[in-house]
Amino acid sequence: MNREFMDKIERSPVIAAVKDEEGLKKALSSEIEVVFILYGDVCTLPDIVARVKQSGRVCMVHLDLIGGLSLREPAVDYVRQKTQADGILTTRTSLVSYAKSLGLHAILRCFILDSMSLGTLEKVSAKGVSQPDYIEILPGVLEKKVIRKLNEISRVPIICGGLISDKDDVIRALEAGATAISTTRQEIWFM
Repeated sequence: MNREFMDKIERSPVIAAVKDEEGLKKALSSEIEVVFILYGDVCTLPDIVARVKQSGRVCMVHLDLIGGLSLREPAVDYVRQKTQADGILTTRTSLVSYAKSLGLHAILRCFILDSMSLGTLEKVSAKGVSQPDYIEILPGVLEKKVIRKLNEISRVPIICGGLISDKDDVIRALEAGATAISTTRQEIWFM
């Protein structure tokens, strides 16, 4: 994994998850060092990413949420060839592997709904599988003991995302062992 990417997350463990143009403007006016792009389409994405990169931040594109992209390898090729993005987020393990093979960073998004979800996390963490740089677990407001358990299972650092609503949620997730949190809540970006 690229040390600069890890350093930025360690220095600034709150990640701006941006879902619209207003959010992008606010994220770029904050001290946030990593931005997750959760909006746009194939026509607007190159410009959105360029603005993030011009500000000196790490830019990760959530493939599953970009209009006009399929959840197949050509979508990863598009992000690599047509944007300056540092990497991708996706719920698809095959796309994580492919992105890593192209030299992109990759974050696997996992929804923790029940004990079966833990099996997916264990499989991703197993040897021989191309591992993501980080695993983002949702919802991020899980009990501390669940986050600790996920850290025990995973050999990949964890980001908590989804339903993070205040400073207490951030502190709770980080104290439980999350490396970072991602949130669309703009007031948290400025804590």
